[in-house]
Amino acid sequence: MKAVRYVASAGSGHWRRWAALACVALLVAACGKPPPPPDPAARDLSIYRQLVASQSWTLASSQGAELVRKFPGSAAAIEVQKSLGEVTAKSKAQNNAKRLAALWSYQTGPQSGGMQHTAALDSSKPATDDKRVRLILRRHTDWGQSTYLFAQKPGFACAKPCTVSITFDGGSPESWAAHPPETGEPALFIDEDVKFISRLEAANEIVFEVTRKGGTPEQLLFEVGGYDGGQLPQLAKK
Repeated sequence: MKAVRYVASAGSGHWRRWAALACVALLVAACGKPPPPPDPAARDLSIYRQLVASQSWTLASSQGAELVRKFPGSAAAIEVQKSLGEVTAKSKAQNNAKRLAALWSYQTGPQSGGMQHTAALDSSKPATDDKRVRLILRRHTDWGQSTYLFAQKPGFACAKPCTVSITFDGGSPESWAAHPPETGEPALFIDEDVKFISRLEAANEIVFEVTRKGGTPEQLLFEVGGYDGGQLPQLAKK
């Protein structure tokens, strides 16, 4: 009986030694193969793809250009270069759209016993404060809808019948009927306001040719492409 117990004990110790050696071998093998480091080009490519998918064109353009600069010739750079030109073009268009929208200002408030809504845009040319002219679209609950130019005094000169030359998006100049206000403000009203606003909504640039009192004919450039008609409420029908 003692011999049997001795053999069993010896076998058990041999097994434990074998198991310990096996664990050591596994640890050595694991330590000898560390996980590969992350690929920074692949990481940046993933970010670029996400920005493109979300149509964040400006951020995507910047991310793509930086990836190409840092990892030239890489598979990630080659993939980015296939779409970077289009993404950059969309970025410029997106930024320009934001710029044009920011040129407009919208206001709503009480005015002379009624409620008034206005959309206003300053001329891009001339752009100096003493020469700049403002284009105003106005809807007043009592006065109705008006479209007019507003400048500093002395205002505009206009023969009778009064007309103003207007050009839409580089087309041929058109003669539009107009009139100065009877109250004497330095303004010039466009008679066909409904038609004018319709044309404005489809245009990117409008040029007026006007003459100021005591001056010579000059051109006023308005970048109207950012107009948001939803911010100029329609008047309730009476």
